[in-house]
Amino acid sequence: MEALAKLKNCPMSARKMRLVVDNIRGKSVDDALNLLKFTNKEAAVWLEKLVLSAVSNWANKADESSPEDYKLFVKTAFVDGGPVLKRFRPAPHGRANRIRKRMNHVTIVVENKVKIEE
Repeated sequence: MEALAKLKNCPMSARKMRLVVDNIRGKSVDDALNLLKFTNKEAAVWLEKLVLSAVSNWANKADESSPEDYKLFVKTAFVDGGPVLKRFRPAPHGRANRIRKRMNHVTIVVENKVKIEE
């Protein structure tokens, strides 16, 4: 059984977020959370909350009390580009430079390795 968690319109460029997402893809949830806790990037804070949300979604979907017994792992994790806020900043000689404030959408799918008995 798998569970999904999405983060939309995260105020960070997708390129910066992908650096951290690539580290947790395919790892167990415990390893991913440990890695994110000690990663010194802003993306790690967002992703830690998202992984915990995916685990909670799995627990609600499975009606099980403890997800630790089922060896959850991050099945898929990917980052898509989101909307871009365009702003202008003054430049020399009366010109204006465009500033792009990028956003992204993150999707994480968590699945169990141990089969659930029904």
